[in-house]
Amino acid sequence: QVHLVESGGGLVQAGGSLRLSCAASRSIFSPNVLGWYRQAPGKQRQLIAAMASGGNTNYADSVKGRFTISRDNAKNTVDLQMNSLKPEDTAVYYCNAKIMGLGDYWGKGTLVTVSS
Repeated sequence: QVHLVESGGGLVQAGGSLRLSCAASRSIFSPNVLGWYRQAPGKQRQLIAAMASGGNTNYADSVKGRFTISRDNAKNTVDLQMNSLKPEDTAVYYCNAKIMGLGDYWGKGTLVTVSS
């Protein structure tokens, strides 16, 4: 079992920045993919950014060039640097770990609110 805990959400003005962090309760074995999803009110949860244990990254078109995912395998963390935030980025952001042979794990989410 892997527990994921997100932090770093909050209220920010449009154009501002936030950094989300996600800490895992234990070492995450490879191969795996760590990612960030978000869910806005009335909408489905969507993938925002993901980073495989091998280093490959994937971003949603809506955040390319503004968000950057990074991970520290020694600390079992994955971060999401969010710049040039827009009101449409307002959502609950969830950390996710897909671990081959173990399963799919989710954090409880952290709320990001971007005011116009």
